Amino acid sequence: MSEPIRPLRVSLVQGDTRWHDAAANRAYYGDFVRRLRGSTDLVVLPETFTSGFTNETLANAETMDGENLRWLQVLAAEVDAVVTGSLVTRVGEKCVNRLVWMRPDGSYAIYDKRHLFRMAREHERYAAGEQRLIVELNGWRICPLVCYDLRFPVWIRNRYDRSVAARFDYDLVLFVANWPSARRYAWQTLLRARAIENLSYCVGVNRVGTDGNGLHYAGDSAVLDFLGQPLVEAGATEVVVTVTLDPAALAAHRERFPAWMDADAFELDA
Repeated sequence: MSEPIRPLRVSLVQGDTRWHDAAANRAYYGDFVRRLRGSTDLVVLPETFTSGFTNETLANAETMDGENLRWLQVLAAEVDAVVTGSLVTRVGEKCVNRLVWMRPDGSYAIYDKRHLFRMAREHERYAAGEQRLIVELNGWRICPLVCYDLRFPVWIRNRYDRSVAARFDYDLVLFVANWPSARRYAWQTLLRARAIENLSYCVGVNRVGTDGNGLHYAGDSAVLDFLGQPLVEAGATEVVVTVTLDPAALAAHRERFPAWMDADAFELDA
């Protein structure tokens, strides 16, 4: 069974995103992230961290050659770590809620949010993604997702490849979010469920404060182990915290509790 072999340092940046002000958010989050240089492998920012969760897409979207992406490239190089979060992004005539996985060398991977939050009419303003993303970092396989995706376990399901690869889809699932405090119990509960059922570490990074729509956010960012036990839980204030994930503990749990051997086989159909 293929497993990660090195500990992974993951930093959660739980901030109070400025409403519709990309320049202010780049300065705000950049200050937090730069303090992490030399002490982390992966920095996780909230969903739509340069604008807040907005349906005013055209006014806040940038293309992939815009300032936000260039800033992420410079920032990841400065801190010598992967930096990830989602951006309102224009692709041709449509907009997507796009997670960018920015590496220190300037290369990147992208994931467009699959499940669009219709209760806020996100599906009327954004196009849905079609492909799940798995990235690798220091021997870890990681599945980054966005907010409302958390409610859809089939999309998230961690399958085990019984063929030549002999490995799980991922070792860490992470969610970047703007998850309002009115539904904080669901956020906390579903993060635990996704960790437990997928035999995986789970990270969720939410924002705090009140946005331009009057929605309040309680934070509750967390790192959970494969049993759903919290390694760290943030409150409702700005915070930056780094947690080291232990690959040996993950491997031991998967060996001791091989629920994956009884899982149903299926293929994802986007």
